[in-house]
Amino acid sequence: MLTSDPNELPSVEQHRSEAPSTVRCMVVTVSDTRTPDTDKSGALMKELLREAGYEIARYEIVKDEYEQIRGIIEEAAADPAVEAILFNGGTGIAPRDTTYEAVRDSLDKEMPGFGEIFRYLSFAEDIGAAAMLSRAVAGVVGRTAVFSTPGSSGAVKLAMTRLIVPELRHVMREIYKK
Repeated sequence: MLTSDPNELPSVEQHRSEAPSTVRCMVVTVSDTRTPDTDKSGALMKELLREAGYEIARYEIVKDEYEQIRGIIEEAAADPAVEAILFNGGTGIAPRDTTYEAVRDSLDKEMPGFGEIFRYLSFAEDIGAAAMLSRAVAGVVGRTAVFSTPGSSGAVKLAMTRLIVPELRHVMREIYKK
């Protein structure tokens, strides 16, 4: 929304200008088969975060097990060195895919727009109707931002470049405001 004062920033731009200069992130790949050597999506997440001036506080690969994922969220949300947790993998509808449920059940507040916009962009720019199979989700646990994307490199690149990297500082500004 534009203001009547030409010297006043629109609120979203003002919020971005008040956001922290960096965010300490944890990257988590959910996979039963990937290793640090074969984890292309986790590597891409870390690379895009670093390029944008974000810090990588931790990196882990966990099995697609509901309780393990919930445990990682609980542990990371209690760790002052982690301000944002970024998951990739386990968001589909196969029986082994439990990331969505684990993240959703952990959230204090959900950001439904993240999943909605991610699916829209996936539909419009990349995979068409198959986008409906994605269960990307994001929200807040305490004062920690949590994002969960599909595990393909294309999905990670889309989520990171179009949604997470441009808005993560703004998200943290909102989480930290009194």
